[in-house]
Amino acid sequence: MELALQQARRAPLVGEVPIGAVLVSDNHVIAAAHNYREISQDPTAHAEILIIRKAAEQLKTWRLTDTTLYVTLEPCPMCAGAIVQARIARLVFGAWDPKAGACGSILDIPSERRFNHRVQVTGGLREEESRGLLQEFFRTKRETLSQQRRRSTSGSQGRAD
Repeated sequence: MELALQQARRAPLVGEVPIGAVLVSDNHVIAAAHNYREISQDPTAHAEILIIRKAAEQLKTWRLTDTTLYVTLEPCPMCAGAIVQARIARLVFGAWDPKAGACGSILDIPSERRFNHRVQVTGGLREEESRGLLQEFFRTKRETLSQQRRRSTSGSQGRAD
């Protein structure tokens, strides 16, 4: 999980939401990434999707059995579905996502018995750190937007000749 947190810490440096992920097999890191939605303007460029793509390419198979995915935020429905489709054995995440989480918060896709594969899920590992990164990112973003609004408001209050 420390490696996923390191990825998450890198994301804000390029304007991305601090969500990081790492896929591991036999204590070997197969792939690591953070979100790239803003950079790529791709709504599917979540850390988990990027990890799955990298790992499948590297391992030359879409079946990522016997792997563990560590991610700093509970996966959304898209990512949870991709995790099931990739046959990932285990998912470990940091912060729960009460607004979009699909691994126990709103939905529980990895445990759905009607699918042909179920994922072992552990949530809340290093939750405070994961949540703290997200809270700090959005607090900073709100403060920056507020400052920009104040500047543009004060600059537009000049005389109109």
